[in-house]
Amino acid sequence: MSAKNSSLVLFTLTSARSGTLYLRNLFRNNVRDCLCRHEPFFDWGNPTMFGPAIYDAYAGRVDRIRERLLRKRDYVARRRARVYLESSHAFLKSAYVAALDVFPDLRLIHLIRDPLMVAKSEAVRERRRQLARVPFHYYRGDDGRRHFYWSLTGNEQIYKTFDPDRLSLFQKYLIQWIEIENRAIRFLDQHALHDRCFTLDSPRDLNHPSRFREMLDFFGLETIRPEIVPARRRNVSLGHKTVVRDDDVREARMILNGLPPGYLEIFRHEPYTRFEWHSRLFGGRLESSLQNVP
Repeated sequence: MSAKNSSLVLFTLTSARSGTLYLRNLFRNNVRDCLCRHEPFFDWGNPTMFGPAIYDAYAGRVDRIRERLLRKRDYVARRRARVYLESSHAFLKSAYVAALDVFPDLRLIHLIRDPLMVAKSEAVRERRRQLARVPFHYYRGDDGRRHFYWSLTGNEQIYKTFDPDRLSLFQKYLIQWIEIENRAIRFLDQHALHDRCFTLDSPRDLNHPSRFREMLDFFGLETIRPEIVPARRRNVSLGHKTVVRDDDVREARMILNGLPPGYLEIFRHEPYTRFEWHSRLFGGRLESSLQNVP
């Protein structure tokens, strides 16, 4: 742990709609002396890493990201908790570009959910906000366009393969999930952080106390009581049950067939090949699409 911050700091490598709120509640119920924050937004003194921060990361303004993280570090230090968990999907959208400068001893939880479920759920959430005209959910970037506070800008290189006007919202979120997972593996590889990261299959692992206990032991965290207390609150979409239909699968395959093969390389390997959804989504497509990739 750094001299400036004596807390053990954990961030999540994940997309939205992947169980971050449930993870926060599990930590809150079970981990001793833990300051748990889920997607800080109106947390006084704890800067959000959504919205303009995402655009700053895209634009390469690392100094602005670092300044936000320095304020976050001071916030954590003032709380004097032994453990700080930030269960948010913002890390790989903005914070990762300067996180190790500010939190050199950080630990990571790689939380992975079925990408089609993620994309479908995210698309429904944004569409509802559009229809309701909810304020403060969009900001204007340097490109003059309105951007959703919780998503990538859409200007990232991975999107340039496609005509944005021909993509459904579901497809845009599937592309985002693929980009986020590529960032996760690249971040772990480039900084040799695999031994500081624990991977969870969401929601299955979140519902198995033994798996959650295994993760706590991995990080050396003390529990409040001998048994694991389950979290009760889930971040559900009221009035909507996420269901992936045949049309969604077809739309997903259009994206997989259109992407440059390099974006799919990571899905040939662990941890992805162990997930139940892997064969449904990829089937034999990976080998055929990657046969010319070194």
